[in-house]
Amino acid sequence: MKASLTRFVYLVVFLAAVGYAFIAFPRGVHAWHDKQRQIQEMEKRNDGLVKQVERQKEYISRLKNNPAAQELEIRKRLKLLHPEEKQYITGDADAPVQPPAGK
Repeated sequence: MKASLTRFVYLVVFLAAVGYAFIAFPRGVHAWHDKQRQIQEMEKRNDGLVKQVERQKEYISRLKNNPAAQELEIRKRLKLLHPEEKQYITGDADAPVQPPAGK
C-alpha cells in the first residue's frame, strides 16, 4: 500500500513539474500555439498551390488537345502573325498620354 501511494505521489509531482515547465517557460504554450498557426497557414498556402497546379495542368491539356487554342496562345505570347495579316500599333494602352511640352 505504501509503495503504490509513493508511486502515485511521484507521478503527481512529475506531472506537475512537466505541466509547469510547459506553461511557464518561453517555449511553452505560446510557442506551441504559434507553431500551430504557422502550420495552418502553410496548409492553406499548400492548398492554394495545389489548386493552381491543377488549373495549369488543365490549361496544358486543353492546349494539347485544341489546335485553335494552341495557335491563339502562340500568337498572343510570341506576337506572331500570318503572312497576309497586318498589325497596327497605336500606342501603349496602359501608359497615359502626355501632351507635348509648350514653348
